[in-house]
Amino acid sequence: MDILREDARISFVEIAERVKLSEAAVRRRVSNLVASGAIQRFTIELNDSDLTSAIIFVSVNPSNPTSEVSKNIRGVTGVETVYETTGQFDIAAILKGASITEVNKSVEDIRRLNGVLNTNTMIVLRTIR
Repeated sequence: MDILREDARISFVEIAERVKLSEAAVRRRVSNLVASGAIQRFTIELNDSDLTSAIIFVSVNPSNPTSEVSKNIRGVTGVETVYETTGQFDIAAILKGASITEVNKSVEDIRRLNGVLNTNTMIVLRTIR
């Protein structure tokens, strides 16, 4: 799993050499991980350092299902990821846009959603990987 996290494009042959298994064994194990849902997708990570990012925390009105509000937030343009959380806020979401104006539009769109009671938004200044 660590090898695939580093490089999802690595070949089964290369993985087999690194973990000292046959290519067929690696292929079978990866296939089983996909079938079991342990691996949900293979993806790429883009260099998005030129984008503006923000984290928005959302309080949900208790009369609205949090899962429904989460799904609606996920549908807002600029929303990358949505987390349902414990603590002061019910939902945290990662926003990205080409400018602060785009991120602000996403924030405003989220605030208008049915069931959103309160928000707190933080602009990301730097990402350390």
